Amino acid sequence: QVQLVEFGGGLVQAGGSLRLSCAASGRTSSLYGMGWFRQAPGKEREFVAAISFNSGRTYDADSLKGRFTISRDNAENTVYLQMNSLTPEDTAVYYCAAPGPFGSGNYYSREYYDYWGQGTQVTVSS
Repeated sequence: QVQLVEFGGGLVQAGGSLRLSCAASGRTSSLYGMGWFRQAPGKEREFVAAISFNSGRTYDADSLKGRFTISRDNAENTVYLQMNSLTPEDTAVYYCAAPGPFGSGNYYSREYYDYWGQGTQVTVSS
């Protein structure tokens, strides 16, 4: 089993930045990638970004390219999401996720991920 915990959410003014962290514990040797999703009130959970540990390749939502960047600290089993130029439309609960043995699809798909964090709230005020 893998446990994921997100940190770094909070309240920020429009135009500001936040960096989210996701720390993995448990059977981290089984991890080969991680991703970020977000869910705004009344909306479906949507893909934000992901990173493959094997290749270092990143996957980004087209609508967020240039503002959001995913990165990884190999030694700390931690993945980060740097979010810049935030707008009120970025307000959501942000979830960290990791694929496991039972997922299907690809990094962009919710179904690809077996492990999920509890989420961290990001609120952007206008």
